[in-house]
Amino acid sequence: VDLKWRFSLLIFILAYALTWLFFGLIWWVIAYSRGDLEHLGDHSWTPCVNNLNGFVSAFLFSIETETTIGYGHRVITEKCPEGIVLLLLQAILGSMVNAFMVGCMFVKISQPNKRAETLVFSSHAVVSLRDDRLCLMFRVGDLRDSHIVEASIRAKLIQSKQTQEGEFIPLDQTDLSVGFETGDDRLFLVSPLIISHEIDERSPFWDVSRGQLERDDFEIVVILEGMVEATGKRGRGR
Repeated sequence: VDLKWRFSLLIFILAYALTWLFFGLIWWVIAYSRGDLEHLGDHSWTPCVNNLNGFVSAFLFSIETETTIGYGHRVITEKCPEGIVLLLLQAILGSMVNAFMVGCMFVKISQPNKRAETLVFSSHAVVSLRDDRLCLMFRVGDLRDSHIVEASIRAKLIQSKQTQEGEFIPLDQTDLSVGFETGDDRLFLVSPLIISHEIDERSPFWDVSRGQLERDDFEIVVILEGMVEATGKRGRGR
């Protein structure tokens, strides 16, 4: 699903072509092993598949079977139990291939990847006073004219941590409040917005000085989720 279109289409074509070739070869082997190809034109001989006179016709019969085209010129007879088993197997496997490949193509077409690329976050976050409160702030904007509806944002601080008992946690995750309690995390992105995290007693930055903030090794991951207006699919930017 995440491959480039040229590779996805190549896999899509190969999945069907190789399946048709594989079963076409088996149909030809059955006809050859039964001696059907040696009795062409013999009306007293009952072949496994009528009017199958070579590999090309076996390949065409394989396509007709799997795609249920059914032209009626080539048809299996009741005197071929191995052919009946193969017909059932190809019908079941063909349905599985159809479901898998069509499902992959549908998911790939409906993926909102391009939509997520138009969500832009500011390159830098700043710590400053806002309404006389110390806040960590960054900006997010939507570059497209069609808006994202039901957008929500959340942030996590990822940093190594050592507990009071001496346990070392290499990738500890801590939620950064960006307005969940007040509903400010629900956004309406008609214009670029400034997202603010208040550094209070509940913030992991409360006991961190400016110098320590510059020296510490940590990462803040911001995730914005919403519904694409045009398709109704959920998109995500980070």
